[in-house]
Amino acid sequence: MLKQAVVCLLLVSSSLGVRFQYPEVRRDESVVDDYYGVKVKDPYRWLEVPDSNEVKQFIEAQNKVTDDYINQAGEKLGRSHPVRGEILKTLTEAYSYEKYTIPEREGSRYFFYKNTGLQNQDVLYVQDSLEAEPRVFFDVNNLSDDGTVAITLDAFSEDGELLAYGLSSKGSDWTTLRVKNVTTGQDYPEVLYEVKFSQVKWLKNNEGFFYARYPQVNKGKSEGTETEKVTNHKLYYHRVGTPQVEDVLVAEFEDKPTYLIGDFEVTRDGKFLLVFPQDGAAGENLVYYANLVDPLKTGIRSKLTLVPVVDKFEALFTYITSNDAVIYFLTNHGAPNQKIIGVDLNRPQERYWSTLVPENSKLVLQWARAINQDKLVLGYLEDVKSRLELRFLGNGSFIQDIPLEIGTVNSISGRRTNDELFFNFVSFLTPGRAYRVDFTKQPYEAVLYREVKAPGVDASKLTTKQVFYTSKDGTRVPMFIIHKKDYVPQRNSPVYLYAYGGFSVNILPSFRPDRIVFVQNFDGVYAIPNIRGGGEYGREWHQGGRLLNKQNVFDDFQAAAEYLIAEKYTVASKIVINGGSNGGLLVGACTNQRPELYGAGIAQVGVHDLLRFQKFTIGYAWCSEYGCSDDGNKTHFENLYKLSPLHNVRLPKNENVQYPAVLLLTADHDDRVVPLHSYKLAAELQYTIGRSLGQTNPLMIKIQTKAGHGAGKPTTAKIAEFADIFAFLVKSLGYVFTP
Repeated sequence: MLKQAVVCLLLVSSSLGVRFQYPEVRRDESVVDDYYGVKVKDPYRWLEVPDSNEVKQFIEAQNKVTDDYINQAGEKLGRSHPVRGEILKTLTEAYSYEKYTIPEREGSRYFFYKNTGLQNQDVLYVQDSLEAEPRVFFDVNNLSDDGTVAITLDAFSEDGELLAYGLSSKGSDWTTLRVKNVTTGQDYPEVLYEVKFSQVKWLKNNEGFFYARYPQVNKGKSEGTETEKVTNHKLYYHRVGTPQVEDVLVAEFEDKPTYLIGDFEVTRDGKFLLVFPQDGAAGENLVYYANLVDPLKTGIRSKLTLVPVVDKFEALFTYITSNDAVIYFLTNHGAPNQKIIGVDLNRPQERYWSTLVPENSKLVLQWARAINQDKLVLGYLEDVKSRLELRFLGNGSFIQDIPLEIGTVNSISGRRTNDELFFNFVSFLTPGRAYRVDFTKQPYEAVLYREVKAPGVDASKLTTKQVFYTSKDGTRVPMFIIHKKDYVPQRNSPVYLYAYGGFSVNILPSFRPDRIVFVQNFDGVYAIPNIRGGGEYGREWHQGGRLLNKQNVFDDFQAAAEYLIAEKYTVASKIVINGGSNGGLLVGACTNQRPELYGAGIAQVGVHDLLRFQKFTIGYAWCSEYGCSDDGNKTHFENLYKLSPLHNVRLPKNENVQYPAVLLLTADHDDRVVPLHSYKLAAELQYTIGRSLGQTNPLMIKIQTKAGHGAGKPTTAKIAEFADIFAFLVKSLGYVFTP
């Protein structure tokens, strides 16, 4: 057995430069899996046991090496103190500005979240009218000294007098639900546990709500650190003021333990419960309904009878609103760019469905919201930029557009009973503009209600443009590029290339202070390609990067780097690629496939073991996106085996090429993409690549504690993470930071 850990960072001289002696990590060559006759070694299987002392020592040793390296950044530049401190100060100043969400009208009051600048979590405010002085309603920062308790969901009762809210701790997906009296601010005594991947939907009588939870799985463990699969999602009804043990199981799929049923709705009139089971994350669901009229008369005391409307996984259906038994859905059924249909529950067969708003062949219909009794506001995407229009709910006829600048509508509020609509507009250089549409005045106009200002951003000196480039197979891919207005392509600029590429997730224009710091203080170029696997161009764009098409995602990303080099923005050694979660997989795979194309790869909470991801927590839900090594489909295994970052770490064939600098980032309470993915990849990189005499670029990992996959991360932790990333780039790529 090899020595477990060497906590000091050693530099070993060679004729080719300086290389590293990493912590010695035990390899167990006896662990071998058989996939369709192919023997696959897994020498770091022991890193899958998160609570073992050996894993804790691994974390301590790796963090020590990485922190020591990062804290040396700036020495070559003659700084009198580590540059990380200067970067941290600049990032802190960049994040220090007031941020608001748009108002949500609940009953007779308005609620919104606000952050004064550097508060770890946003604070919920209330005001009795839009003109009234806002006051703090709930400050979650008071629940933890380090800001690691976060509100992860909130849902007000129909009359706005009760609030069901969910809290998560240390970044875990696990949520505890509580109920607050809005008038008194006091909590009811009950606490609901084992909640994950759930909404909360109230009955119209305000007496209780539906929510989804799992059977108890956390016996003897702190929530967020376990790796066991979680299955058998169940839907419950909770009556306010009663203990959780009295909650009523209303829906489950006992023969389908992998179904997720956290997506459900109570229709506008309260007569029906709609349930949308999913089996995976492919953007497809089923549709069931249950009649609530009779159960409400006697009280909900037992399972509800679910009637199928859609019983095959072929498309996505999203509830918009209802008129009696007619339910309106946004769907990509037979419409890759989505359309709006009406389904009468009295005759729900497909042959009776009606089309309210047909598919637009050029624009992607992202979402729809019923407003002001008889209207719909529709959110479209046109070449990854938002468009808004109003239509009549009755017949889908066009009313008017709502003009926008180039950017994204990232949130909207308003109900069918409201005569007003709020929406928030952002762009890469716009922190936030909240607009209000008053439906009592015609023509309908979006009037600026409140604007967020970031004092450290001088938008007049920065610019954003959208370009289109050609991928390996000829596909036209869009990319946003941000840089200073006076920037001139000069072949050696620091370039930050960020993407996601999966699960139909859209990467839209949005404001992030770290991006501004990179452009302003590193004199850098920030590029965001909208590669396949996302949903920016509808369902077909997603399908083009899914399952056996996954290589297209990596090809698109590599082509983006090649475009930036060809257009003389930079050279390969100055490009850093970055992505998180599925985007971390992207970085890991591209680093393996084209090590000569990048100077550094930063992978955050990445999916790196494509042969075993389905064995941990909710990982099985991704089989619909990636395929699974053990699903009986040999072709899926073969595809995953050739793409998996962990299983494709190899020395470059060209002796003059080394791996780019690598920094893997993960968190000890990430119970979505469990940290073992990053642990195993770091160990493999250091063993296979790090021992090479020609490898002088660092291969490191940083493990955050009391943190998870990203949701609810405290502001201070976000800032610290980017300070680490930027200092790592200063040290490894020679980027120059100017305060």
